[in-house]
Amino acid sequence: MSEVKTPIATGGCQCGAVRYEMYVAPQNSHVCHCRMCQRATGGVFAALAGAPKAEFAWTKGVPAMFSSSNLAQRGFCRDCGTPLSFAYSTPEARIYVTIGSLDAPEHAPIVMQYGIEARLPWVKFCEEVKSERTGESADAQAFFATMQVNQSS
Repeated sequence: MSEVKTPIATGGCQCGAVRYEMYVAPQNSHVCHCRMCQRATGGVFAALAGAPKAEFAWTKGVPAMFSSSNLAQRGFCRDCGTPLSFAYSTPEARIYVTIGSLDAPEHAPIVMQYGIEARLPWVKFCEEVKSERTGESADAQAFFATMQVNQSS
């Protein structure tokens, strides 16, 4: 017998072709200022909120995926182009959705800013939110040392 889960958060793309559900409240809501996230979203940063992969499901349609590196994939709607997700390619990893694609983005306040080495100098907001440079910890340095970027420079 399969377990029926109740969605805690829902969202989807601009045209409605792709929808998702999260079965936990959005976790580790953050912005990432790194160049890869800037290019992936077409914005000055990516705003993301996560859930364990086991607590997440695509419920309508399937997003197109782009492997932005050998370590991660980014999902987007192939019809309208809405950036939808980011996930490292490890089984224990979380999946992150773009906060703007949530039906109730106000329930995912950011708690961290990553990749601040690439933050544009005129981006000023949430100055009281903790921040971190990419690869600041030894664990992160080891993880990112194997990364091969698949996007143009």
